[in-house]
Amino acid sequence: MPANKFPMAVLWDLDGTLIDSEPYWLLSEARLAKQYGGSWNQEDGKQLIGNNLYQASDFLKNRFGIDDMSTQEVIDQLTNEVIEQLRTKLPWRPGALELLIDLKKAGIKTALVTMSMRSMALAVIDQIDFPAFDVVVAGDDVKHGKPHPEPYMKAAELLGVGADQCIALEDSPTGLASAVAAGCHAVGIPNIIALPEGPRQKIVGSLTDLTAANLETLRIHD
Repeated sequence: MPANKFPMAVLWDLDGTLIDSEPYWLLSEARLAKQYGGSWNQEDGKQLIGNNLYQASDFLKNRFGIDDMSTQEVIDQLTNEVIEQLRTKLPWRPGALELLIDLKKAGIKTALVTMSMRSMALAVIDQIDFPAFDVVVAGDDVKHGKPHPEPYMKAAELLGVGADQCIALEDSPTGLASAVAAGCHAVGIPNIIALPEGPRQKIVGSLTDLTAANLETLRIHD
């Protein structure tokens, strides 16, 4: 049993929170744009951060007039390219691996809650040399993606804990909105885009100073 009474679990976003994969997505999106005679830059990519892949792929299809690929085919192309890039080396966000190891040592449950496909989530997990996550909730596991509360509610349910006893770590306004709506203690770690302060969410500069022992300081509500 964990020594901590709070949190009972920590729920991790993947892209931009656990690993620095957003540049990989940007590269794959730019390749897709070029394939259809368009262009795509970092400012364009910011529009899609935190969105589920179905919405993002529909946006790309409309933006570049892609009518010879289905939404799922666009998702598969982008995902497969990102997975290939990740297989060279996992680009951990600062402090993420250290905190994850500390949580497991402390017996605190963990979940990966991502709007990327399960295939990508599992490709990342397969490269971690210890059982890092108790459950995975991916974009193809839910009916409603972030900012809907379903992903975080489902993760808490699978872990057997209340969402109000979970800390959710996020790097996007969309992800924070999902965690807040689910009743989690929503904690933002800014990466590519700025995150707003709010009464129902906390913003920290980095994961580097967080440990299993001091997560109590991130409690937002009773």
